Amino acid sequence: MTQQNALVCGASQGIGKACAIALAAHGANVTLFARNPESLAQVKAQLDTSFEQQHHILVADFSDPEQVKKALEEHLTKVPSIDIVINNTGGPAPGLASQSDPMLFVKAFEQHLINNQNIAQLVTPKMKEKGYGRIINVISTSVKQPINGLGVSNTIRGAVASWAKTLANELGPYNITVNNVLPGATATARLDAIIEGKAKKQNISVEQATINEKATIPMNRFAEPEEFANAVTFLASPSAGYITGINLPVDGGRTSCL
Repeated sequence: MTQQNALVCGASQGIGKACAIALAAHGANVTLFARNPESLAQVKAQLDTSFEQQHHILVADFSDPEQVKKALEEHLTKVPSIDIVINNTGGPAPGLASQSDPMLFVKAFEQHLINNQNIAQLVTPKMKEKGYGRIINVISTSVKQPINGLGVSNTIRGAVASWAKTLANELGPYNITVNNVLPGATATARLDAIIEGKAKKQNISVEQATINEKATIPMNRFAEPEEFANAVTFLASPSAGYITGINLPVDGGRTSCL
């Protein structure tokens, strides 16, 4: 993927940051897209440039789809095309679906599916012209097996998965692949927050809650963000040209269904 242009959303930390670093290491020009310019600048300083890449920073708040759309529109006047898109943004807060305010579903739908749709509509015309493209959505294993206590997230992640499968069918004739990668328990700030919430709810220590969480995973550990990024990088590469429309769990075997 040397000198291909990659757009990585949510690139200021965690999984997004790891994906950006991995893509740059494989020669891609990476555009880091998130809301915090200071954090993005720190990530940009860590990106490989041994292939003489040009990396960029793009700033917008993903809770505002119009802001995201305008920022990308302006960026596309400065770069010839985007070849790889990593759709990734923070998940909705924990909570029961039955007790969630309906507006939480609306906001999550906008933050995830509407942003993804806007981005796809902006980048796919050039992908079609080139006869090449990769769209990869970071979702959740909840699209295979709902996760207790993540009612809004379960709902919206499922919608994104169905959107991606539909898009894969529509864009396949243009040699554009669309895939979903499903992180399990990955050592990020979001996982820390989820475990702290479980510890508080169950009136146990964070250490015990961590042990309990790992016990649900056959490999008995959490993934490192870099391990997840390895799967994303493969799907973003030419080597994955005949893989499209799939949900790929990277979860240490935790999901109990195929």
